[in-house]
Amino acid sequence: MMNDHIPDLFRKFDSLVDERSKLLSSGMQDPFGLVMDRVISPTVAICDERETILLGTYNYMGMTFDPDVIEAGKKALQEFGAGTTGSRVFNGTYAGHKAVEQSLCEYYGMDHAMVFSTGYQANLGIISTIAGKGDYVVLDIDSHASIWDGCKMSDAEIVPFRHNDVEALEKRLGRIPAGAGKLVVLEGVYSMLGDVAPLQEMVTVAKKYGAMVLVDEAHAMGVVGRRGRGVAEDQDCLDAVDFVIGTFSKSVGTVGGFCISNHPKFEILRLACRPYVFTASLPPSVVATACTSIRKLMNADEKRLRLWENSKALHQGLRAAGFQLGTEEPQSAIISVIMPDLESGVGMWEALLREGLYVNLARPPATPANMTLLRCSLCSEHSAGQVEKIISTFTRVGEARSLLAGH
Repeated sequence: MMNDHIPDLFRKFDSLVDERSKLLSSGMQDPFGLVMDRVISPTVAICDERETILLGTYNYMGMTFDPDVIEAGKKALQEFGAGTTGSRVFNGTYAGHKAVEQSLCEYYGMDHAMVFSTGYQANLGIISTIAGKGDYVVLDIDSHASIWDGCKMSDAEIVPFRHNDVEALEKRLGRIPAGAGKLVVLEGVYSMLGDVAPLQEMVTVAKKYGAMVLVDEAHAMGVVGRRGRGVAEDQDCLDAVDFVIGTFSKSVGTVGGFCISNHPKFEILRLACRPYVFTASLPPSVVATACTSIRKLMNADEKRLRLWENSKALHQGLRAAGFQLGTEEPQSAIISVIMPDLESGVGMWEALLREGLYVNLARPPATPANMTLLRCSLCSEHSAGQVEKIISTFTRVGEARSLLAGH
């Protein structure tokens, strides 16, 4: 029995509990509790006994069902077992872990690579280790939660600036003491609206003030750039970036995170980075699938072309239907549809699901400017027919719910 005189540690969640209870009591399906009963392909799953087009999985290059990737995972599972039962610095480094790090070095043309158990841990570990007390981390206000958490864990001074604003970045850097350690953290593609950072300008400004630069390319790897190496490659500034963070859970099609760098002292991070030292390493089957996928992404020009064609077609179709989108033009594989409020967003999400279309519902505080978004993630394996069906489903449901401009 709860003592009324002892503060309830869950009290801070009361507004969230009330909001969720209100939505579910109205009979709506929980938008954050969807179960996929069976996954048929990178673009189709069975959800609630209904065949559903997947438009919210980050499976940008469709690698989850690639035959070579699956075969590599099976082989590693058979030869090395289900897991390592240890961290990388003890018994958790197998041949596959070194192989996937080597593939990353070759892909990006850099000297060093560290693989983490998740992309979240990669940001958490690298930022909190290289920035410390007395240092400054300057970051975009719309940065991912893993970046913010890495900053908090670092004990450094945190200096945010207005989203994608080069002038604001320079002003912040100009106010930091000249002799202080400075790390500028940017993202290539921002995950909520799918917009791209002006990296080349920002990296130039950062170097002008003696700052190191870390770029999170989670949503750009495999998708953006001549070889799919991200926005830094696309904007010709990859060589000026000190650290690139990425993930295996998007274009690579499995799970894990990484950091690559040319810094001559980089390898010491294997002993100093707590989220690396004190976490069990990825299972052999996972690193084997990641390694195979990365090597295939090096020569995946046709997949990238199809993905961009899909992105352009969906963006054009949704705009023509009267939806408000997060970007004026397609900038990535993410296309976000802006909803007027959370209730409208949940209702639209559920109606789309009933029509056999799954998208992500993104809500505050994760979204910029307290927006509610229906976030669509294209895949290279979406057919032209599927894209047309997605547009017609969105249009039909949006019109029925009076969510289109002019209706």
